[in-house]
Amino acid sequence: MTDDKPSALPEAGRRERKRVQQLDHLADTAWALFEAEGFEAVTMERIAERADVSKVTLYRYFPVKEALLRHVFHRELRAAWPMLQPELARAAPGRARLARFLELQAAWCESRRSFLAPYVRFRLGDPHLPEETRERSGMDRLFGELIAQGQAAGDFRADLPLDMLVMHLQFAHLATMLRCLADPRLSLAGEFATMLDLVCGGLEQGR
Repeated sequence: MTDDKPSALPEAGRRERKRVQQLDHLADTAWALFEAEGFEAVTMERIAERADVSKVTLYRYFPVKEALLRHVFHRELRAAWPMLQPELARAAPGRARLARFLELQAAWCESRRSFLAPYVRFRLGDPHLPEETRERSGMDRLFGELIAQGQAAGDFRADLPLDMLVMHLQFAHLATMLRCLADPRLSLAGEFATMLDLVCGGLEQGR
């Protein structure tokens, strides 16, 4: 006799779902504290107390508080990407679409500017931090999609590997971010636009 009832979720699936829920709970608790009290003022012990978990549990998931910040930012990036598609589709594939994405990203960054410095330092990889804290943001995949769209439309060159183009754009993007963090008077939107001009146009004078 066949049982038509849906099978129970495998134990591994349940464990993963609970793990993600715990990560989100801890990160959301930390983010609320960061916004209310400032990133530097909040300790891991305070986060554990507010989240109602032991310090051992918190440190098992997040070895440093910057990792909590990373979790929030990367989750927001993953959630935002599908929602940005209608807006990005209004711009022609290639430079115009990439420029629009950078405008939107600049606005997001400006809203979290006070948290960007610890996040970027953490992402650059402190040698004292464990390897698992160096999780990628996924920005390389997003840049790859935008550049590939530009290549398909004939707006970007296709004679070089996509991953090479993504790498150069990422380095330019990071350098721009570091420049803006070093000088808070600079506009991220303006600096991103200048960066994109340099990446797309190069250093030579127009002829």
